Amino acid sequence: MKARSVRGMAGAAAAAVIVTGAAACSNPGGGAAAGAGAADSAVVGIATEPESLSPLLGYGKDGNSKIFDGLLAHDADMKLKPALAEALPEVSADGLTYTYPLRRGVKFSDGRPFGAKDVVFTYRTILDAKTNNASKSELDAIAEVAARGENAVVFTLKYPYAPFAERTVLPIAPEHIAGGQDVNSGEFTTRPVGTGPYVLTAWSKGEKLSFKANPSYWGGEPAVKKFTMAVIKDDDVRATRLRSGELDGAVLPPNLAKGFAADKTRKTYAAKSFDYRNVTLPTEHPVTGDTAVRRALDIAVDRGALVDKLLEGAGKAAYGPVPTGSPWFTAGTERPYDLARAKKILDDAGWIPGADGIRAKNGVRAAFPLWYPSGDKLRQDHALAFASDAKKAGIQVTTESGSWEVIEPRMKTDAVLAGGGSPADPDFDQYLTLNSALAGDGFNNMARYDNPAVDKALLDGRRSADPAVRKAAYDTVQRELVKNPGYVYLTHIDHLYVVADRWDGPSTQTEPHDHGLGTGPWWNIGSWKPKQK
Repeated sequence: MKARSVRGMAGAAAAAVIVTGAAACSNPGGGAAAGAGAADSAVVGIATEPESLSPLLGYGKDGNSKIFDGLLAHDADMKLKPALAEALPEVSADGLTYTYPLRRGVKFSDGRPFGAKDVVFTYRTILDAKTNNASKSELDAIAEVAARGENAVVFTLKYPYAPFAERTVLPIAPEHIAGGQDVNSGEFTTRPVGTGPYVLTAWSKGEKLSFKANPSYWGGEPAVKKFTMAVIKDDDVRATRLRSGELDGAVLPPNLAKGFAADKTRKTYAAKSFDYRNVTLPTEHPVTGDTAVRRALDIAVDRGALVDKLLEGAGKAAYGPVPTGSPWFTAGTERPYDLARAKKILDDAGWIPGADGIRAKNGVRAAFPLWYPSGDKLRQDHALAFASDAKKAGIQVTTESGSWEVIEPRMKTDAVLAGGGSPADPDFDQYLTLNSALAGDGFNNMARYDNPAVDKALLDGRRSADPAVRKAAYDTVQRELVKNPGYVYLTHIDHLYVVADRWDGPSTQTEPHDHGLGTGPWWNIGSWKPKQK
C-alpha cells in the first residue's frame, strides 16, 4: 500500500514506507555524501524520506528512529527489550493493565529530564482527535494512560489486546517542547528533540538528513559520530554513488545489488521481510468483486516466475500477509499456479471468452484497470506480469501509473498494486487490511474486503493472550482468503543492502514494509565500532 502511515494506513512514518524509485535525486556531486569513508562517519543512501520527524504524527512508531526511544525496543531477533522502561511491563491477569517502570536518569538531548509525564503526553496527544496521526487506530485499545509518580506509567485497556506491548516501541516526545506547539505544524515536526542515540543537525528535504552522536545518550555515546541519510530516489543513481565512494551503504534492488557481489570492500546484507506486494480486488467493481474472478486470478498468477525473474530469487511467493516461513503461516493455504483450473472456475461461473479471448458475463466484460505509483519500477514490473498472466485466463488488465494523489480517489473501484507487511504481530497488518469496519478508511482495507468470518477471527486473534487461540484465529483468516481472496498476494520481498566493510556491528532484523530508513543494516548504528586494522 502507499505509506501505511499516510492518511489512514497503520505502518511506518509518513512516506518512509514506500520505495518510490522516482526519477529525481540529490546532486551526485553535492554535499549529501560528505564524510563518506571517514572512520567515525557513515553516509547511506535511502529511497524515501519521512514527511515529519515527530512521533506524535507517526515518525518512528515501529522503532529504530535514531532520534528517539520508546518504552521498549526490538533486539536483533525482534524480541522486545527494555528501553526507556527499565523492564518489560507487568501485565495484570485480565490483560487490561500494563505497568511500565521507567529508567531513571535519562535526559532529552537538550538536557531536560525524561519522566512519566512525557509518556502520558505522547500517548494522549496521539489519541487526540485534533492530531493528524493516521496510525492512531493502532492504539484504540487504550482507555487511559496515567503516571504513577515520576517513574512509572500505567496503561489501562478497553479490552485485552494481545500485542499491546509491541505498540510501546513508539517513540516518546518531550512535553516541555512539543506540548507548547501546534502538534500538526509546529517546529517540532522538523526540528525534533529526543532521548535517542543521535541528534538531528540538519534536514534538507529531498536531499539528506544529518545526525550527530548524542554525547549524553543513556546507552552510551555512539562510536559513529556523524550519520547521514542521503535521499536518492533513483535506484541507478544510488548504485552509482555507492560505487564511486560517495556512499558507505545503500538499499538496492536485486539486479543492482548483484553488481557488488565481487567487491571485496563491501558486504551485501539480505534482510528477510514481511514486505509483500499484492493486487487489490475492489469489492465494488463488477469484475473484481466477483468471487469466481478473484479465485481464478489467485491461481492464474505465476508467483514462482515473479520471484525468479523480477526478484532474481531475493524473495518468495506470497499467499497472504504472513510469509510462508513464519510460524503464523497456515500450511496448506499455498495456491500453486494452475491456469487450467483458473479457466474452469471462470467457465463454470459463466464468464465466457469472446472472439478476442477476453471473457464476459451478462454483458460485463472481464476487464479492469490496475494502478501503480509512478516511478516505482518494482511495482510496475509486478503489475505488468500480473496483467500478462490475467490475460492468459481471459481477463484484461490495463496497467496505469500515477501519483498517490491520483490513485487514492480511484481505489474504491480500481485495482492497485499495493504493499505492506509487519513482522511484529499478525494483528498489525491483517486487522487493518481485512477488517470490513475499516473499508475505505484511507489506505486501510483498500479492497473494501467484507467477510464476517474474517472479521470475527481478527477480533479473536487480537483479544486473546492464548497462543493456541490466536493461531486458530489466523488460520481461519488465511483459509478464508483461499475461498474468497480480496487481494492477490504476489511476493514477499527480501531487502538488499550493500555496505562498506569497515565496521563491526552491522546486521539485519526481520523487516517490515519500510526499508532503508528505520530498518536496514544501520538499524543499530549506535552500537557500530570501526574495524581494527
